Amino acid sequence: MLLTECETSAMPSTAVMTPPIDLSCPQTCSSDNATSLEDIAVDSNESSEEELPCEREEHGGARAIHDIQVLTRTQDTETQSGTTQRPISLALAMSELQFWTSQGDCEVKLRLSELGPAAEPPVTVHQMFKRTVEQFGKHTALGWKEGEQWKTATYEEYYQQCRAAAKSFLKLGLERYHGVGILGFNSPEWFITDIAAILAGGFAVGIYTTNSPEACQYVAENCHANILVVENHKQLQKILQVEDKLPHLKAIIQYKDVLKEKRPNLYTWAEFMAMGSDVPDTQLDSIIASQRPNQCCTLIYTSGTTGQPKGVMLSHDNLTWTAYATGLHVRLTDANVAQESVVSYLPLSHIAAQMVDIWLTMRVGGATYFAQPDALKGTLINTLREVRPTAFMGVPRVWEKMQEKLKSAGAKSSTVRRKVATWAKGVGLQTNLSKMKGGSTAPASLNYRLAKKLVFRKVRKALGLDRCTKCYTGAAPIAKETLEFFLSLDMPVYELYGMSESTGPHTISLPDAFYLTSCGKVISGCETKIFSPDEEGIGEVCFWGRHVFMGYLNMPDKTEEALDAEGWLHSGDLGKQNTDGFLFITGRIKELIITAGGENIPPVPIEDAVKEAVPLISNAMLIGDKRKFLSMLLTIKCQVNADTGEPEDELTEEAVEQCRKLGSTATRVSQIARGRDNVIDTAIQEGIKRVNDKAVSNAQRIQKWIVLERDFSIPGGELGPTMKLKRPVVLKMYKEQIDNIYKEMVTPSTPENPLPPKQ
Repeated sequence: MLLTECETSAMPSTAVMTPPIDLSCPQTCSSDNATSLEDIAVDSNESSEEELPCEREEHGGARAIHDIQVLTRTQDTETQSGTTQRPISLALAMSELQFWTSQGDCEVKLRLSELGPAAEPPVTVHQMFKRTVEQFGKHTALGWKEGEQWKTATYEEYYQQCRAAAKSFLKLGLERYHGVGILGFNSPEWFITDIAAILAGGFAVGIYTTNSPEACQYVAENCHANILVVENHKQLQKILQVEDKLPHLKAIIQYKDVLKEKRPNLYTWAEFMAMGSDVPDTQLDSIIASQRPNQCCTLIYTSGTTGQPKGVMLSHDNLTWTAYATGLHVRLTDANVAQESVVSYLPLSHIAAQMVDIWLTMRVGGATYFAQPDALKGTLINTLREVRPTAFMGVPRVWEKMQEKLKSAGAKSSTVRRKVATWAKGVGLQTNLSKMKGGSTAPASLNYRLAKKLVFRKVRKALGLDRCTKCYTGAAPIAKETLEFFLSLDMPVYELYGMSESTGPHTISLPDAFYLTSCGKVISGCETKIFSPDEEGIGEVCFWGRHVFMGYLNMPDKTEEALDAEGWLHSGDLGKQNTDGFLFITGRIKELIITAGGENIPPVPIEDAVKEAVPLISNAMLIGDKRKFLSMLLTIKCQVNADTGEPEDELTEEAVEQCRKLGSTATRVSQIARGRDNVIDTAIQEGIKRVNDKAVSNAQRIQKWIVLERDFSIPGGELGPTMKLKRPVVLKMYKEQIDNIYKEMVTPSTPENPLPPKQ
């Protein structure tokens, strides 16, 4: 059920899990708990005399799903205006609800319902994995390349490797509720490390490969990492630089390449996998048996775009239930019917990649094939052609790159081929827009069938997506132009929306339920409400469901900001729902620009409009907070260094082609930046004028802009790991240019530079 207002009168009765077992943490419920794994099963019925947020309760009887107690959500109170006030503090609710914790060794209540997907019995990661092995044990689980040859492992082999690694972690002294950091590109070793850390009672902690040594140190220290697993010598050097500042660290494992140096407590992958052979199975089984669905098992660290990264605590149930509910929602098929397959290439330190590559595939017995480390530098397309996945997830930049490549190839085709492609794309766009709007379900037209044979199938095959029925995009906003481009090729790219704090997805578009620029409808078993909507229905998007995280590790204040007293997750995103339940994200609260005149302006819609109006633009960032008018930083589409990821001076082929059409001879960014090309400047100004003409108020018009010398990038620091714009960083990096914009321009409200009247 979808909630479009913050009114609990519309809320269905929802159950909350109170297991008939001890709901507190082992021993003292301290985040610094150093209880040895051998002692976990000992004194498990002792209670702490100290009253804590996750206070111990004595429960009799065996652990059983039918003993789950039901607790109904309390209702909001309404103000005189009829709008619901967000609860100010969690303190009053803690003793009753316990929806959150900021301590790694605590447990939380689960948001169960009595009916529907949210009523699915909670299970641990091990229970889900074991079920998959029992059902699909002989099916391929993992595929990777050694040289030019593909190697595979079945689910039975995968499971045994995870158990062996878990025992090795115990041998190395992994303590309960301590981290195992993983720093490297996607590989079987990454997956095995992640799951083994969970089975052994620790936390699986992905670390972005682009992190500096200091950033790695922060994550490792924050999660009290006992063990760090790195890909190669390059990543190893980051850890060795900060090793003496990591008091909890006991061992480092390098899973690729030969060790270039021998050091105490530094192991190869082979040495690591062998060292736990003498650890008895009973020791590992005892730890696995002590795990509960509402305990933390994974930490996802936010990219830190607005401060230090926060450790998002995800429980077993967060992972296993979200995999179940998402698989149900997008209609994944079990391996005994038709095996799903995916290509793993997005950063596994991000929840989106983990959910798709590890947990969703595990739930349905799917196969995950690993791309090469240089996937985003050009080899991804080769892997896609070899694997031919049935589902593919790409961040917007991946789809944009594919779009640019296809356009570039099309521009080099013969006149006849270009005409056929243009005709086919028109047919494809019209057909799919009709489907989107609930058009006729009659058999496809002759034109569509012909276009499919002549163009669509060939394009899909060239991309390696000829078997792919589920193409998704998420993690950052995607341009409408890109969505329409692939729609015209009969390749709908479905938007999904969520966050680390919701274990990934919250809303997902489907083949029979999608709408351009919408990120779809809420996953079955979850709920959405729009908090404090304005006259246009835009307000903060809030989540409810078993995918909502436990809290931020050791950050109670930040946790309280994110979760209200009833357990609703406040996303910080602004959005609205239409009458059919489609969710549209309009921006982020923290990104709102508040002008000197007091007008609130969401930057993303304006930035997207400019990029659509001027295809030459790669990135656009609106400026104007506390300023008298809006301005914009622009970058031009350029080549990217395949080795470093740094933007280069040469324009992309598509950008060069656009320059030619406009009458410019530019081939480099440096020939355009800072007003050096009058033809391009005129084209940009005309595009911005078209955007301004549609502005809802004078305050939302762009009065000045500047083209920067280089594009934004991850290495440059302007973009986060998922290509999200790091606005505070950009403001700091380009402070001088921004200040000059406002110094040089006459205030728009003066007679010397009047604003054009709004029609």
